[in-house]
Amino acid sequence: MTLTGIGATNEHARLIVASYERLTGKKLLAEEPRPGEEFERLYHSPFVVLSHGLEPDPVLNFGNLAAQAQWEMDWSAFTRTPSRLTAEPMEREERSRFLQTVGEQGFVDNYTGIRISSTGRRFYILEATVWNLIDESGHNHGQAATFRECRYLE
Repeated sequence: MTLTGIGATNEHARLIVASYERLTGKKLLAEEPRPGEEFERLYHSPFVVLSHGLEPDPVLNFGNLAAQAQWEMDWSAFTRTPSRLTAEPMEREERSRFLQTVGEQGFVDNYTGIRISSTGRRFYILEATVWNLIDESGHNHGQAATFRECRYLE
């Protein structure tokens, strides 16, 4: 399967990794990928990484294999999904306020919230980091999130 879209590029993977490191002061990947391997390294990381753009109703544009498994979607479905749909309807207002805070502060660490997969499986994401995708020139390209642990609710 060939992956397509803005998120399926080394450039976007570099933006995710570099903006995380610039804003949090921490490394997202244990080892620096070689040039040209950024997407593959991020895509195959064992922890969840996802991002969305700046549309009025932001759409997911990257989800590594761990994110796709968590939300029970393939790349094609994942990258067509409005990011608000990763949360239950009753959680969306809280999620929206939270993302506004991230936008203002640059990043938030240790976030915990309830999310829902495409099949309706509910889970808590634990100790997530959510950050703005800011390039070297200071331009915002959206937001990204990562987490290593979750707990199913049902």
